[in-house]
Amino acid sequence: MKNRTIFVACDTSNLNKIKKIIKQTRTNKISIIPKFGLQFFYSKKGRKFLEEIKIDFWLDLKINDIPQTALSAIDSLKDLKKCKYITVHANGGLEMLKAVKIKAKKINKNLKILGVTILTSLNSKSLRQIGYSKKIKQLVMKQANLIKKSGCDGIVCSAQEAMMVRKKYKNLLIITPGIRLPGDSSNDQMRVMTPKDAFNNKVSAIVIGRSLTKGNIKNNTIRLLDNLSK
Repeated sequence: MKNRTIFVACDTSNLNKIKKIIKQTRTNKISIIPKFGLQFFYSKKGRKFLEEIKIDFWLDLKINDIPQTALSAIDSLKDLKKCKYITVHANGGLEMLKAVKIKAKKINKNLKILGVTILTSLNSKSLRQIGYSKKIKQLVMKQANLIKKSGCDGIVCSAQEAMMVRKKYKNLLIITPGIRLPGDSSNDQMRVMTPKDAFNNKVSAIVIGRSLTKGNIKNNTIRLLDNLSK
């Protein structure tokens, strides 16, 4: 179990809550790394905290813009020395993905760029409303191809598409959000899976948020470890 990586989604702007999540999910049984999204990064104290943090973290910004703007965004993050993962959205296109990866290498050779595919909050109906005509799995595979071709380090997709992506891209880092502990509500997520089932689908790492951070964090962490050990 130690070779499995868990990212805990720190989705709050409350700095004390962030510190509590980091402290209470710490365990020597598995690697649990904090993931910070837009809510914390945009908060008044968030950016400062990330400048000074002493542990590795994932910055989940889902950058999606013209190549030059995306490059400038990556460049502006170079002071975040402990940032080991940054997300960009595959919708930005191949040239943007390539440019961001090249810039990231110059800033920090250990910084991994992850390409985000179809969000786990979306289903087939949602995609039709946006204007997509292809099915989710078809879109994810097209985006996975772009991400791989760009040289990015990994892909973010739901665990339901992970096995399909793994069959084609044997060595790609695959990270899956939309993870829930057995019996927990799916909330606003549409394509969900338990931690154990996700790893059985050949993912490299998982992202788990409310199932860990809502309620008793220490007890939830024990539930996570129990699910993975079965």
